[in-house]
Amino acid sequence: MDNSTHIGLDVHKDTIAVAILRPGTAECDELTIDNSPQAIRRLISRHPEPQALRVCYEAGPTGYDTHRLITSMDVACEVIAPALVPRRAGVRVKTDRLDARNLARLHRAGELTAIRVPSSAEEAIRDLVRAREDLKADRRLAQQRIRSFLLRHGRQHPKGMGSWTRPFEQWLSVQQFGEVAADAAFRHLLSAYSVRSSQLKMIDAEIAEIALREPLADPVARLGCLRGIATLSAVTMAAEVCDFRRFGSAESFMSFTGLVPSEHSSGASVRHGSITKTGNCHIRRVLVEAAWAYRYRPAVGKLLAARLEGQPPEVAAYSWAAQCRLHNTYRRLAARKGPHKAVVAVARELSGFAWGLMVDRIAV
Repeated sequence: MDNSTHIGLDVHKDTIAVAILRPGTAECDELTIDNSPQAIRRLISRHPEPQALRVCYEAGPTGYDTHRLITSMDVACEVIAPALVPRRAGVRVKTDRLDARNLARLHRAGELTAIRVPSSAEEAIRDLVRAREDLKADRRLAQQRIRSFLLRHGRQHPKGMGSWTRPFEQWLSVQQFGEVAADAAFRHLLSAYSVRSSQLKMIDAEIAEIALREPLADPVARLGCLRGIATLSAVTMAAEVCDFRRFGSAESFMSFTGLVPSEHSSGASVRHGSITKTGNCHIRRVLVEAAWAYRYRPAVGKLLAARLEGQPPEVAAYSWAAQCRLHNTYRRLAARKGPHKAVVAVARELSGFAWGLMVDRIAV
């Protein structure tokens, strides 16, 4: 018999719905408290034996402060992966109290999957990397708006001039449209693009500096031994994964990236579909971008040679083996299924090589 008291929390910005499932009972005690440290401490202090408490809540926009507060009180707390919470078919009623009740019952039954909660330092690095992605998306949107403005006014840049190069930006800066309002609108669009470009340069410099310090220095240097994975990509992977050893196999890490094919099989029928895309989208994007490097024949260029410098010989051999295998995979699949599907397949195998490199499974 489980002698623990299981508490399910449905955490929101202002309130927390609480369901308390005591040992030997099937019904939950339910209440709603404020989402504040004082209210959470009062909730925990009501129980004379905090060691017997098991608290859980779903990961969401409120972050991990609730987890850190509860664990600081020596109470076991797990943050649950929302996508892996079992849902009953046909249920059309959803409330905060029902969600908290289901969490408490499923947690006692052992049907919930907990995620790894990053430390405050790990979360800070992850926030910085994701802020860069947001800034890059903002700059891309600013570029699209400038292009649309030019198209509406019949302006085309000179042939042979690359887009968003220095000559292109100089050409943009001298454009006039004959109307004061149009010129003002175009200047504001250019200003938005310039601001985002400046912010990206600053944040790139900050990430490059942080990548040279612990705890990122070692994993970034090691991941950089793989072709196509430079500083930014390595920092993204290290910040999102944190600990590669929490995955017991290359296949489980591939599933985490969402690069494995979906499957719908029943009886003798086996159907494979597109990739699941259910894992970490940030790592998936980085791996797909890196996979394009394996279109080319295996080679150790100047940049890769610099990243391999100082690494053990077995790491260099592992990197070379990855190049040979992944290039052959790309050539074989690109001839049958086209370059884009081939690159996704290469990205999936590259994730396996990255996992092996980070957990010292580098025998070739």
